[in-house]
Amino acid sequence: MALMGASDPLGEAEAIKEKPFLLRALQITLVVSLYWVTSISMVFLNKYLLDSPSLQLDTPIFVTFYQCLVTTLLCKSLSTLAAFCPGAMDFPTLRLDLRVARSVLPLSVVFIGMITFNNLCLKYVGVAFYNVGRSLTTVFNVLLSYLLLKQTTSFYALLTCGIIIGGFWLGVDQEGAEGTLSWTGTLFGVLASLCVSLNAIYTKKVLPAVDGSIWRLTFYNNVNACVLFLPLLLLLGELQTLLNFSQLGSAHFWGMMTLGGLFGFAIGYVTGLQIKFTSPLTHNVSGTAKACAQTVLAVLYYEETKSFLWWTSNMMVLGGSSAYTWVRGWEMKKIQEDPSPKEDEKSSMGV
Repeated sequence: MALMGASDPLGEAEAIKEKPFLLRALQITLVVSLYWVTSISMVFLNKYLLDSPSLQLDTPIFVTFYQCLVTTLLCKSLSTLAAFCPGAMDFPTLRLDLRVARSVLPLSVVFIGMITFNNLCLKYVGVAFYNVGRSLTTVFNVLLSYLLLKQTTSFYALLTCGIIIGGFWLGVDQEGAEGTLSWTGTLFGVLASLCVSLNAIYTKKVLPAVDGSIWRLTFYNNVNACVLFLPLLLLLGELQTLLNFSQLGSAHFWGMMTLGGLFGFAIGYVTGLQIKFTSPLTHNVSGTAKACAQTVLAVLYYEETKSFLWWTSNMMVLGGSSAYTWVRGWEMKKIQEDPSPKEDEKSSMGV
């Protein structure tokens, strides 16, 4: 059970390709299915914990804090288990170093914003609108890449961003027309999209502090989050709300809370697994298709009726996101295939 890519990824990719076609197809189907089930289940479970009429618990920060706590404990447990069973499990050694924790802290603040705004968005909007509400991540990726990294974007990529923005505004308009729009939830969705983009950018800068290990970064991010959430719980009065909660001693409640934490941990693993067995491009396409399936399931589960324009807004967001992924993949492939002018010049000069 390898939870950490310590071995050579190129060697692993070649080993996967050498397997018979039917075996590879079966593995890919199982991995993609695992990603879909984990991701969709996590969204529906979080919606239950955050906004269930039967639960009636208004503590979104505590729910997020508890999920971070579960992830921290799981990381530490797997690290300890790997130390005792080095041949059976591949997981990095985790020891809390305060200097590393301080180095990761700026990213952890962004990470806290990302997971908190995600949950707050889900609390105030329906699962069906959740993907549209957080659909501006790609747009923020392009904007922040230019502002922070000075990276320009092609016309075709900008065109796909325009489609996403159009789908987002149409979705907001249709939610308003149906009387189900939450401006608070939509604002949290936009902030979540911004934090997701910032998290991707700053993760690359912070990775050297944890020796390039995603699992070490996950551990330190969640440890920092647990510490930083504590004063928020006190300031927002959620601890008092929790003490007055009628189901505080319920095994079902804590079981669902822990299950939510397990799904939060598992999504990082199955995402890496899907990329390993397919490719980053295929992973993005799979994520888009999963979002579409999740929207349909939400409409059916909650017995909602949506207009043609509402569905059009979803198709615009999903289509624009897929088109952006394809355009960026095509551009990167073209850059790899076409040598730069400087390389051509060196080759002609015999250098």
